[in-house]
Amino acid sequence: QVQLVESGGGLVQAGGSLRLACAASGGTFSSYTIGWFRQAPGMDREFVAYISTLGGTTEYTDSVKGRFTISRTNAKNTVYLQMNSLTPEDTAVYYCAARRIGSGITYAERYSYWGQGTQVTVSS
Repeated sequence: QVQLVESGGGLVQAGGSLRLACAASGGTFSSYTIGWFRQAPGMDREFVAYISTLGGTTEYTDSVKGRFTISRTNAKNTVYLQMNSLTPEDTAVYYCAARRIGSGITYAERYSYWGQGTQVTVSS
């Protein structure tokens, strides 16, 4: 059983940056792949970024490529999402999620464990 806690959200002006963190406890962190998802009001939860167990593979949704960077430090049981050049369209609750290695990394239903989410609000 893995517990995930997100932090680092907040209010930022357009063009600004935030770094989200996802701290894990329980289980063997390095055996889990991690995804970041976000959900805006009235919208479905959408995939944002993915990182493999050792960090060698990352994937991003097109709208954040070149602006967001996902990374992990297994020694600290933590995954990060560095978000630069933020726009109001990035406003959402951001969730991290963990799963074992497998296909369908962009599908929320493939992830077994979820954090409670952290709010990111970007003002224009």
